[in-house]
Amino acid sequence: MRTRVFKTIGDCRILADIYGPDDGQVRPAIVWLHGGALILGRRSNISQEQVDFYVGAGYRLIALDYRLAPETRLPEIVEDVSDGLAWVRQNADALAVDPHRLVVVGHSAGGYLTLMVGCRAQPRPRALVAFYGYGDILGEWYTRPSPFYCAQPRVARAAAHACVGTAPISEVADSADRIPFYIYCRQQGLWPKEVSGWDPEIEPARFAPFCPVCNVTADFPPTLLLHGDRDSDVPCEQSLMMAEALARAGVPHELVLMPGGEHGFDLRGFTEPATRHAFDRVGDFLKRMP
Repeated sequence: MRTRVFKTIGDCRILADIYGPDDGQVRPAIVWLHGGALILGRRSNISQEQVDFYVGAGYRLIALDYRLAPETRLPEIVEDVSDGLAWVRQNADALAVDPHRLVVVGHSAGGYLTLMVGCRAQPRPRALVAFYGYGDILGEWYTRPSPFYCAQPRVARAAAHACVGTAPISEVADSADRIPFYIYCRQQGLWPKEVSGWDPEIEPARFAPFCPVCNVTADFPPTLLLHGDRDSDVPCEQSLMMAEALARAGVPHELVLMPGGEHGFDLRGFTEPATRHAFDRVGDFLKRMP
């Protein structure tokens, strides 16, 4: 594994990890985006099993960081991902990747960013894979208190904001340090406002360009959506809505609903039949990409 800086903003260096044999052979690339509600997480959150799966399938895997909210706002976070893809293409020779054969894979908030790539990136990636992602950040699931999180111990505003700062950051060593801020956002229905800086009640139009479900066009890349049907964090309806939008636009896509699957169903490892089934579907999907 090699680590490179792909972007610098002030004192904040944004990093990429590159996995695969350092043999100079040009390979297609998987660009991988971590989850964490855009608030926490880092590029190294990918499991070794998943690294081995993608590398074993013949891909060079590039895991990207991006700046985190609320220190950085939503438009700049999306911009970081776009800049990361541009960096991969511009450095294709040095990275030994085929810039015309890029696939973006993301989980949860990374799945959301993956779908945003489908709306915005030029040229479009060859394909997208979104694990329990979401396309509508103005839905009541995010703008109203979450019953699931409201059943947990209440997080006070002061305690929540003590977990975050003001200087831009692109990774955190221990995501647990910032989880209270996310729980607070979900208990109060404030995630869209805290992440974007806009009030969804009075500025809904500002969110429209950042809702993938509203921006699917015929040139959206072929997309695989995977979601547990018992997801208590991101409702599986989010992937159902994206599948419907893709169908209306005539975009090739597949929707895989995991019976009884919770958020992060794939984190149990490949010894779990459900995880193995999910990645069998991912492997089959990738094999059909030219």
